[in-house]
Amino acid sequence: MDADQKNTVLKEGFLVKRGHLVHNWKARWFVLMPDKLLYYKYEGGKRDSCQRGKIMLKNCVITCPFLEYDNRPLVFKLQTQSSVEHFLESCSREKRDEWAAAITDAVEKLRTADDGGPPSQPETTKSKSLQFNNISLNQVVDSMYDIHSGIKLTNHVEQGSTYSNCFLGSAVVDWLVFMQLVLTRVEAVTLASALLEEGFLRPIGLRSLDAIRSAGLIEQFMDDSTALYSFSESFTKRGSVKAETSLSAVELSGKVMRRGYLLKQGHKRKNWKVRLFVLRSEPAFLHYYDPSRDDVSPVGGFSMRGCLVSALDDNGVPSGVKGNIQGNLFKIITQSDTHYFIQAPTHRDKMDWIDAIRKQT
Repeated sequence: MDADQKNTVLKEGFLVKRGHLVHNWKARWFVLMPDKLLYYKYEGGKRDSCQRGKIMLKNCVITCPFLEYDNRPLVFKLQTQSSVEHFLESCSREKRDEWAAAITDAVEKLRTADDGGPPSQPETTKSKSLQFNNISLNQVVDSMYDIHSGIKLTNHVEQGSTYSNCFLGSAVVDWLVFMQLVLTRVEAVTLASALLEEGFLRPIGLRSLDAIRSAGLIEQFMDDSTALYSFSESFTKRGSVKAETSLSAVELSGKVMRRGYLLKQGHKRKNWKVRLFVLRSEPAFLHYYDPSRDDVSPVGGFSMRGCLVSALDDNGVPSGVKGNIQGNLFKIITQSDTHYFIQAPTHRDKMDWIDAIRKQT
C-alpha cells in the first residue's frame, strides 16, 4: 500500500469511546484510514489537530453487536492484534452497522494484501449457526431469560405510555446474533418470528401489532428500533409488562425522525459539548442526551411548536456564539425565546437537520 492510499479517509464521524484506564465514556471524532482508526478530541467546538490515539487495524477482530453494556445497546468492540480491546458506541443501529462494516472491509483488505488470498469470512461470523430444524425454541427462550446473559428487559415509550419489562425488535435480533445462535440478521428475524408464532413472545403496542397484521411470517418480527415485544404472559420469571403514562412519556412517544451527534453550546458557561440529538414527531419534540452518561433520560429538550430554525453564516463568529468554532452552525429559537446554538459535523448534516426540524415546526 503506497503513501497516498494509506492517507485516504474512508469514513469519519463522532463515536463515543470507553476509556482504557478510567472506564468513562467520551465523545471523540474518528477517522477511518485503510490501515488504522484515528480519534481526536473536540476543543471548544473545533477538532483538536493533535490526535488522541490510533487503533491499528491489521488482524483486528470486530464484534458487532456487543451487548454487555445494559444501557448502551449500540456498542461494537474492536480487539487489536495485541489483544487490546476498544469499545465504541454509535448514535444509531444503522450507523453502528455502517462503521462495523467499513472497519471489517478495511481489515479484510489488509489481510488480503498480506497473503494474496481471497477475502475470508469475517471473524464475527465464523461460528457455526444452528440449523433451524434442530433448534429448540424452548432452549432459546430459556437463554433469553438468563439473568446474566439473557436479553435485557427495559422500559420503552409508545403513544404516551411507558412500558416496563419489554424489549425492542432490533434488540432481540442483536441478541440472537451476539449469542451466535444465527449468523445473519435475516436468520435472526426468521428465528424471532418463530418464537412469536409459537407464542413464546408477544407484541406490545401499535407498531408491532401492525407488523403482524400486514406482514408474512418471516417479516412478522421486525428488526426495528420502534417495535416493542415482551415474553408471553404465561412466563412470569422476569416480570410482567406494565404501562404507565406521564408527561415525559408523552414527549418521548413520538416517532423518531432523525438522530445523531451534534455540538451544542451551553446556556451558562457557553462551552461546546457533543450531544446525541433525537427529533420526534407527533408530538414534535427535540431532545438531547449526554453520551458520556449511562442514564437513558434526556438532559434537555423542547417542543418544536412555534420554533424558528436558521443557518448561520460561517464567516466570522455570529452574535451569541462563543469559543473556537469550526462552522456548520445553525440556531433554533423556541416559542419561549430560548436560543440554541448548534454545530453539525458537516455542511450536509447541517442542512439535513434544518430541513428535518422545519418539517416539525
